[in-house]
Amino acid sequence: MSKYSLDYLDHLESEAIHIFREVAGQFERPALLFSGGKDSITLVQLALKAFRPGKFPFPLVHIDTGHNFPEALKYRDELAERLGEKLIVRNVEDTIKAKNLTEPKGKFASRNALQTFTLLDTIEEFKFDACIGGARRDEEKARAKERIFSVRDEFGQWDPKLQRPELWNTYNGRINKGENVRVFPISNWTELDVWNYIRREKIELPSIYFSHERDVIDHEGQLVAVSDFIKLDATDTVLKKTVRYRTVGDMTCTAAVESKADNIDDIISEITATKTSERGETRIDDKVSEAAMEDRKKNGYF
Repeated sequence: MSKYSLDYLDHLESEAIHIFREVAGQFERPALLFSGGKDSITLVQLALKAFRPGKFPFPLVHIDTGHNFPEALKYRDELAERLGEKLIVRNVEDTIKAKNLTEPKGKFASRNALQTFTLLDTIEEFKFDACIGGARRDEEKARAKERIFSVRDEFGQWDPKLQRPELWNTYNGRINKGENVRVFPISNWTELDVWNYIRREKIELPSIYFSHERDVIDHEGQLVAVSDFIKLDATDTVLKKTVRYRTVGDMTCTAAVESKADNIDDIISEITATKTSERGETRIDDKVSEAAMEDRKKNGYF
């Protein structure tokens, strides 16, 4: 084999860089949605390869629900400062007050559905015509229906039946006034691909992804972190467990997994052995109904 042969990560990287440059070439006001999670961190690394030594042709945008893990927020702010890239943060709390929205009630009162309002308002505020995100097709079945360039109508809604063909890596970014496109450069990646790329590129991650001790409760077999955002019942028993997170969403809806994996090699070994997707194992909000994610996406959720 030639020393110049590309491995599969090179091919995935090349495809993603091509998609980033297509966005820069086809859209006037793109944005990269950044949460401080591993997938959006991977997008930033790919954007660096696509555009450095120049600046990104888009800002980093975070829709902050107010229920985030502090480790992810700290990483978000430090990364934007270190790279010298513009970070726009819009808060769901502000939207709740401005629109007089009713917050969900109950034990795990997640704002995930409400962040759709903030996202759509942010798109309108800055006139974004493309929003880049880290969704992958192996995460959840509704996301498997998406194209890499996925059009949203003038109301921010998605119709899974109206998908554009994408042949020979040709992406159609033509949209009507008021429409926007969600773009998924790592759509063809898996969770394992992301971790192998993180290892190869030596990308730093928030500490939450590695094993640590945390106070949790066992909710229907899922380990949910004790925080100010959930309501403990009299029957709840607080446990101290050694855990890590496979995905980083809100503290109200993201469960940890028991793990002693404190380095990337051990995490990759765990992922290789597991038969459960990261969202299937750790996201409480996806268990509301069979079509929970698809329903949210139709209404404008990322």
